[in-house]
Amino acid sequence: MNILNYTQNRELSWLKFNHRVLEEAQDPSVPLLERMKFVAIFTSNLDEFFMIRVGSLFDMAHTDANTKDARSGMTPGEQLEQIFAEAAPLYKERDKTYAEIKKQLHPYGVCGLDFKELEQQEKKYVKKYFKDQILPVLSPQIVDANHPFPHLLNKEIYVTATLKLKDKSMFGIVPVPQFVSEVLYLPGHDIRYIRMEKVIVEFLNLVFSQYEVSEPNSICVTRNADVSPDDESLEVNDDFRYLMQQTLHKRRRMSVVRLETSEKLSPENEKYFCDRFKIKPNQIFRTKTPMKLAYMFAISGELPESMKRSLTYTPFSPQNSPRVQEGNMMKQIKRRDLLLFYPYESMNPFLRLIKEASADPNVMTIKITIYRLAKKARLVEYLCAAAENGKEVTVLIELRARFDEQNNIDWSERLEEAGCRVIYGFEGYKVHSKICLITYRNRNEIQYITQIGTGNYNEKTAAMYTDLSLMTADPSIGKDASEFFKNMSIGNISGSYDQLIVAPAGLKQKVLYLMDEEIKKGTNGRIIMKMNSLTDVDFIRKVSEASMAGVKIDLIVRGICCLLPGIAGYTDNVRVTSIVGRYLEHARIFSFGTGAGQKIYIGSADMMTRNTEKRVEVAAPVFDERIKNQINHYLRIMLGDNVKARVLLSNGKTRKKEQKEPVIDSQAAFMEEAVHARQEMPAQDKNLLKRFKSLQNVKGIKELRSRLRKHTDRS
Repeated sequence: MNILNYTQNRELSWLKFNHRVLEEAQDPSVPLLERMKFVAIFTSNLDEFFMIRVGSLFDMAHTDANTKDARSGMTPGEQLEQIFAEAAPLYKERDKTYAEIKKQLHPYGVCGLDFKELEQQEKKYVKKYFKDQILPVLSPQIVDANHPFPHLLNKEIYVTATLKLKDKSMFGIVPVPQFVSEVLYLPGHDIRYIRMEKVIVEFLNLVFSQYEVSEPNSICVTRNADVSPDDESLEVNDDFRYLMQQTLHKRRRMSVVRLETSEKLSPENEKYFCDRFKIKPNQIFRTKTPMKLAYMFAISGELPESMKRSLTYTPFSPQNSPRVQEGNMMKQIKRRDLLLFYPYESMNPFLRLIKEASADPNVMTIKITIYRLAKKARLVEYLCAAAENGKEVTVLIELRARFDEQNNIDWSERLEEAGCRVIYGFEGYKVHSKICLITYRNRNEIQYITQIGTGNYNEKTAAMYTDLSLMTADPSIGKDASEFFKNMSIGNISGSYDQLIVAPAGLKQKVLYLMDEEIKKGTNGRIIMKMNSLTDVDFIRKVSEASMAGVKIDLIVRGICCLLPGIAGYTDNVRVTSIVGRYLEHARIFSFGTGAGQKIYIGSADMMTRNTEKRVEVAAPVFDERIKNQINHYLRIMLGDNVKARVLLSNGKTRKKEQKEPVIDSQAAFMEEAVHARQEMPAQDKNLLKRFKSLQNVKGIKELRSRLRKHTDRS
């Protein structure tokens, strides 16, 4: 059975996903400034794609040029040519989208301007600001026989020009200083601004005062950032943090994979840059959209409240889960499992759990794997407090979390200083799991509370990414978690577990086994899986096998999907849905079967070969029937989405679902449900809750607890 009949190339699938992000920027139902943020997200996504994926293909093209992609049959060189061809029209579409949103923002007083659009007083202000604040800190350079072409940093903007002095011609280049603001805000009540590179372009004659200046431009190089510390020589006694610092330094000097320019290049300059950076003309992209758009997120904070309501999403704060009561978290979890659904529900109950454990005299150890953390992290404070309180705290922190390496290095040092035991994982395998284990003594018995999540312990992204967080006192899961951390400490990635499924040794095999169980049921089989990306060839083959057996399969895949659904004889029974909306879809859910025999797992892994074979991932079974019902409800709503969902077609393209009653925007529905769940608590129980918080040693306290518990059960 030839897999090429029902698969597509990973990189081209990703470009289609990013196009769906751009479609959100084009959606008139999305507030204007949020649409501009989607342009910024599309841009940063594309930057990372060129740095990592295109960079990786360049490496492959030089080292193993004839290797063919298993899902498309293309060599690395053929993939690169196709990527450049498909990226070019995306640039034009982005420019058109950006220009339209920018135009629509003007009446609100949010104006990104060119110098010629400034009012006379503003021009004077900008010129004075340039002379006083910018010109003294610029580092201009000419390029000639005595002045070599400088190294251009990855994703930094440079202003360039052709310079003439008498009969001599040369090249001039000015780095836009990294320590000045990317935009210059103009005085006044409106938000009027001009990008800093445009200011420098305008006054190049002051920078190169003795030269005749022509062909001014802004350029930005994207460098290959696919640097893996596993590729570096690592002596046993080398400090891993030091190695990562060296890796980050090397990333800044890797080869150029893309050049962006704000103006069209002359044939002479195009050849000059191609020769200089060892690139081809199809790696040069002209962009009328700013090369950096992160400042768009800051503009939201500058808006007056009245304007915010018109230009941004209605504010939403993660709600307190109705299933979580006030009071001791450990006792609640001992009573029954709890599931949090971010960002609709708050991460606070988990943080409360760690804070309580840090001070609980019965708690002996806290163990956790960390992949990404926020810049400010209460979690780290609580872990440090636990260590300072005499608990044994073990933190397995992954220093190779792409683009978060420095942040993780900093946190690892802070944790070590507080007395935590910090370990770094394995050579050749990233630890991507999201698992936390609290071990405590109950009388003379050792007991566990385990948390397994689909997303990072990042307090910032927990308000922006959709994720699930399961907290359980199930002893069999706790025993497995204890064994997992022991194996991580002694470098054993091949441990066996009764309940947890762990990559790289067992997760894929277990998923394929569970799919085989559904294949045996034929047309009575049912598989629903939600993930970020799907590339694993073994999994794709098994999906096709299940489809051919008549199993009904729904895959909710946000990003890359190398499997093509609806291919006659191969994937007839497969439906693939992608949801791109206000929040980043991030939860991983694996559901097999229906009714009493249904098995559900949640975890950290996508069905990508890198996750299933080259990462340590953990997924946990859901035993509690109420939580199974919760997850099934979430899946039904997502599969019913006909507003933000796209359906993948057999040709690799996507289309919007037909919008019919009921109209379902899954993310909006979950926000509404989260708010209503708190509002619908009966008034008498709200009063009881207030009384409960203030009562101590009251005769009726058991009754109050009982009534609150009953209400939570109803929720």
